[in-house]
Amino acid sequence: MPRRELPLLDLRVIPRRAAKQGSHMKSREEAMQILEAFDLTRSYRAAARLAGCAPLTVRRLAQKRAEGRLGDGNRRSVPSKIDPYRPKIEEWVRQTRGNVRADVCHRKLSAMGFAGSERTVRRAVARAKDAYRRGNRRVFRPWIAEPGMSAQWDWADAGPIIGARRVYLFCAWLAWSRFRVVIPVRNRRQETVIACLDRAMRAFGGAPTYWLTDNERTITTGHVANLPVRHPLMVSFGAWYGVTVATCERADPQTEGGSEATVRIAKGDLVPTDANLLPEYGS
Repeated sequence: MPRRELPLLDLRVIPRRAAKQGSHMKSREEAMQILEAFDLTRSYRAAARLAGCAPLTVRRLAQKRAEGRLGDGNRRSVPSKIDPYRPKIEEWVRQTRGNVRADVCHRKLSAMGFAGSERTVRRAVARAKDAYRRGNRRVFRPWIAEPGMSAQWDWADAGPIIGARRVYLFCAWLAWSRFRVVIPVRNRRQETVIACLDRAMRAFGGAPTYWLTDNERTITTGHVANLPVRHPLMVSFGAWYGVTVATCERADPQTEGGSEATVRIAKGDLVPTDANLLPEYGS
């Protein structure tokens, strides 16, 4: 069978791919990494191997830095109508701890002479909130508890309904041993709280140094200079049992995560639901 000759490929009709496409579109973080590798090696090829790019990219970035053109290049910022009002937006964001609403800001700015749209204000508020959160980011560290040092309690309001009356679940948590106590009660009055605390300590086998809970009226009567004022009966309770009743920060459930987890477990295990998975388990 005779061999068929294949036609020659005409390279002239194939469009050339843009050489080093995307090498000039490095982000600022990538550019800093490339320049850092170049500063350590002082070699285009070695820096390219470390940064995972082409040597020409390293040389171009190094030349731009030497000429002072490493910034935004030819980009120029376009002034916006919202620019004179950005300090005021940042002030509102700080005052509300990042909870101010964009529509409220737009109404206030309109009264101050702002003639732009609400969409412009929303973008400015979102940028200010993002900067505020990055500057006030909360850092969580592991809490190393000591034996007998701390215990927490909280309430589960979604208890079962027995005899047409709602039942509240008193949920206590001993920090070091993760020992949990759940007590169903009819109300959340102060004498009920003290009785539940006594029962929990008897289940613990001793009294902890600190009892931590929320700022309820049965525990804290108010705040003076952001300091909680304890109810006199709870002060007497602490003196009788030799414990200190402490309260967490207001609207900050992260400071008592153990009791919050106990509440979730109590709701999942003790509150009746429509789904019964008991037949699905072997034992």
